Amino acid sequence: MDTSLVLQNLLSPPVLFFFLGVLAVLVGSDLDIPSPLPKLFSLYLLLAIGFKGGLELQHSGLAGQVLPTISAAVLMSLAVPVVTFLILRTRLDVFNAAAIAATYGSISAVTFITAQSFLGVLGVEFDGFMVAALALMESPAIIIGLLLVKIAAPQNRPGETSMQWSSVLKEAFLNSSVFLLVGSLVIGFLVAQFSPSGLAKMEPFTEKLFYGALSFFLLDMGIVAAQRLGELRKAGAFLIAFALLCPPVNALVGLAISLLLGLSQGDALLFMVLCASASYIAVPAAMRMTVPEANPSLYISTSLGLTFPFNIVIGIPVYMAIVQQLIPVT
Repeated sequence: MDTSLVLQNLLSPPVLFFFLGVLAVLVGSDLDIPSPLPKLFSLYLLLAIGFKGGLELQHSGLAGQVLPTISAAVLMSLAVPVVTFLILRTRLDVFNAAAIAATYGSISAVTFITAQSFLGVLGVEFDGFMVAALALMESPAIIIGLLLVKIAAPQNRPGETSMQWSSVLKEAFLNSSVFLLVGSLVIGFLVAQFSPSGLAKMEPFTEKLFYGALSFFLLDMGIVAAQRLGELRKAGAFLIAFALLCPPVNALVGLAISLLLGLSQGDALLFMVLCASASYIAVPAAMRMTVPEANPSLYISTSLGLTFPFNIVIGIPVYMAIVQQLIPVT
């Protein structure tokens, strides 16, 4: 593997700021990001990436690889929770297995954004329609997780028959990240189609501020991830191994699908990252509301404390090295 890819990723400002956040916790610094700011930057990143994705989607249309790729992404978001649930059930109860499976069946938008920035540094092109795949991969995992609980443990949930599925579906499809991402995608598409003059006005906001906002957000993620390290003791060796092995295994499945679809290097990397990442915001929030029997420290600490750092520090450059070996430059 080309070690320069790893170094390039490790020495990029967003990843370095992530390490700075981790270091702040480890050395006992009082560095703290006021709670409204991370939420604001998270929404900004989703808005910017959705808007830019809408522009690219308008340019590319829905022909060619667009619909097959998006369909494959949705199928992965349906299949991964089922497979991981069966693996996790060998050691965990139904509720924890389903919550963790839903978490790993969904995606991390920030990991995806970091991968896009990495491709930008390398000068590797990618298509904006991958944002549509990102937007559609979060919700199915929530539904599958709840269906697994309903099927596997109905006798243990006396209130199951009264579950308000309307609330579940609202949480799955109208949570803030999905709603803003899809909405921004549509707005970007409409602006590119009917109001091109508006693109120049949005450019300073969606382009020039983006890298700095990502660095600031990853600084906060480093602090939060390091704070979760203590909870990994509760997870145990099995879940720690799962959190570190699941991303590369799912990434390899994503690579196989990318080869079948004939994706470019940039799109293949993004597809692998989508398959390999795990949600640490939307799905955990939904699981806390709908599967209170599951232990949040298990599915949050593994996804945020292990899988997220693994992907942005090691996974992305390693996945890219594999992609470069198997997919020729077009």
